[in-house]
Amino acid sequence: MENIKLKGVTLFSASCLFILSQCTAASGISERDEKTIIIGAETADCTGVVPMKCLQVKESADGKWTNLYTNIEGFTYEPGYEYVLKIKEEKAENPPADGSSIKYILIKEISRTKK
Repeated sequence: MENIKLKGVTLFSASCLFILSQCTAASGISERDEKTIIIGAETADCTGVVPMKCLQVKESADGKWTNLYTNIEGFTYEPGYEYVLKIKEEKAENPPADGSSIKYILIKEISRTKK
């Protein structure tokens, strides 16, 4: 009888720990999903589904420029300025088949420099 109670308590405790660990892992965006990026002063021609203009992005001053095929929520780009932004990445819910599965959200505009 005592053995059955012990197994029940152990099973219950293990279940609670599992459930709590899943809640913690899924809640919120961690700091590793935040990053600082540089947005170039000019856009570049690029082709996604259709030809368009893409922001030029790099993650460090000496990094290579790459195309950003999507918007940054909360950010308004003005040509002729180089920006340093702190952004966060989130998984896009129900992304379009031809769109990014990641959405970018502006946390803070660190700098804006006329080029």
